Amino acid sequence: TMTIHNEKNIVEVHVRSGVYSSDTIFDYSTGYIATRLLSRKACFIMKINKKYIPELEQIGRLAFERKTMKTVYTPYNVWAQFQSGHSVFGDIKEWLIYGRSIERLCAGLPLYE
Repeated sequence: TMTIHNEKNIVEVHVRSGVYSSDTIFDYSTGYIATRLLSRKACFIMKINKKYIPELEQIGRLAFERKTMKTVYTPYNVWAQFQSGHSVFGDIKEWLIYGRSIERLCAGLPLYE
């Protein structure tokens, strides 16, 4: 499911698929995306690259197109690959950069950027 909060500049995406379940927040205020993989008990954070990630105003339109016209083409299919490496637990500095919504999603989990 996708929830768009225009007033907060945030998009929440929840995928419920057993072991592959995840929660993702696109925080356009801070410019970061965070994905919490439930099976890995970890959070992955990346900077929003406007070349590949649509603007907030476009997301609702793209979701509507996807839902109503399953075969519509859009260049905004995003695949991200994260490699295991150094992780940190978020401290005050990171949470100031990433914002409150990402802090609520990822607090207490290892962060991979």
